[in-house]
Amino acid sequence: MKNQYQKIIFGLKIKELRTGKELSFSELSKLSGMSISYLNEIEKGKKYPKPDKIKLLAKALDQTEEEITSFEMNPALLPVGELLKSNFLSELPLDLFGIEMQKVVEIISKAPMRVGAFISTLVELSRNYALQEENFYFGAMRAYQELHYNYFEKIELEVDRFLDLYSHNEDQLDSKQLEELLMKGYGCKIKEIPLVNYPELSNVHSILKLKENELLIHPDANEKQKNLLLGRELGYRFLNLKERPLYAPLRIPQAFEPVLSNFKATYFAATMMMNRKKVAKQVEKFCSRPTWDGDALVDIIKRYNVTPEMFVHRLTNILPKYFQLKQLFFIRMRTAPDSGRFTIDKVLHLNQSHHPHSNKIYEHYCRRWVSVDILKELQELRKKGEERVIARAQKTKYYGTDDEYLNISVGIPAGPLQKKDISVTFGILMDDWLKKVVRFSSDPNIPFRIVNKTCERCPISDCKERAAEPFVHQQKLEWRATQDSLSQLIGK
Repeated sequence: MKNQYQKIIFGLKIKELRTGKELSFSELSKLSGMSISYLNEIEKGKKYPKPDKIKLLAKALDQTEEEITSFEMNPALLPVGELLKSNFLSELPLDLFGIEMQKVVEIISKAPMRVGAFISTLVELSRNYALQEENFYFGAMRAYQELHYNYFEKIELEVDRFLDLYSHNEDQLDSKQLEELLMKGYGCKIKEIPLVNYPELSNVHSILKLKENELLIHPDANEKQKNLLLGRELGYRFLNLKERPLYAPLRIPQAFEPVLSNFKATYFAATMMMNRKKVAKQVEKFCSRPTWDGDALVDIIKRYNVTPEMFVHRLTNILPKYFQLKQLFFIRMRTAPDSGRFTIDKVLHLNQSHHPHSNKIYEHYCRRWVSVDILKELQELRKKGEERVIARAQKTKYYGTDDEYLNISVGIPAGPLQKKDISVTFGILMDDWLKKVVRFSSDPNIPFRIVNKTCERCPISDCKERAAEPFVHQQKLEWRATQDSLSQLIGK
């Protein structure tokens, strides 16, 4: 049997030859002796004819059998042909988004030249902006999370079943208990990564030696980091996730399935360490405060055997589900101590594409965001000999819009395993529902700032925090002036 892509390519070639000869389906049907419906299914990539029918088609189209069955295509269809011959389409997680492969095939077959031009444009853009497969896979994973408001009831229930099965009713499991579960339940041995022999692995947090059934963990991992690594390994095994990465953190995936498995196992670990109902109850109490209190938030985080980042990310599961706060975004920003360079490496948008996001174009992110302020504060604390987790709040309005957000950011100082200071920030759109649910959102002591995306694109003239000239904005102004002059000269 021919695979799907051979069928599509064959169908495209038959359609191209038929239309090139200006033959209708009815006319080709008479010449070949095949039914119109069968020819239609061939061109849509649903059927691949047997050798005797290929001979009839070739004769009807005045071609040799080799010509119509080869993978050679005219230049206009080359991009489509290359796409179909590659393994790219099979890697697309179409089923996650409810898209049938056949629908994609029909789109290609209806307008192959236009689709080819579109694909060529995407390829060219990806080259110009250094987009790679791994960015696509992670982007598809974010989209999947966003479609589900980052809450997955099936995994939540699987964690409940796991804890019941192993008689662990407490939600404060420590690394020793997790190790015991891995060893007794799955025969997995826990060891340290031998950095003395492999210093190049200093940035790797964990490695699974599959044949030996050994999980190697970075020797500098603290208790809370171990909990994530061990909990994730339990997630892979209990959820029976076969196509999974063998190391963490996952950086350059070769396919989508390991990215999905990594997400599910990480979600499993976070759910196991932070019971949804307990977290929701504490968040409800915190949100009932009339004034903002960052120290109170840090105190809640400290009650759990998880990293502060895990806790903040867990809130993106809890807030949409239990508080109906669905207009929400999450960003993670990093900076090497005293470098002055800030990068966004993780973004999540629920319900809509909110303004703050990572554009990956190597510009200077707006220094007015609380995400940057809190990183600067961590550096100032370090100069005084202090290193601690801090939480800050900020109200922001994105320049040129009416959208206002309540942003809550947690700053986490660098450590042996996490070599950069990071800030994890979630923002919630300020509307009547937020003001009702989060009482301290009306606290006048929460600072307010007008913000933008990057300095290079920002027209704010009196910005004291500006880190670069607004040359992109200036180019836009020049082009608008040119358009105005052209309109006056040519006529609207």
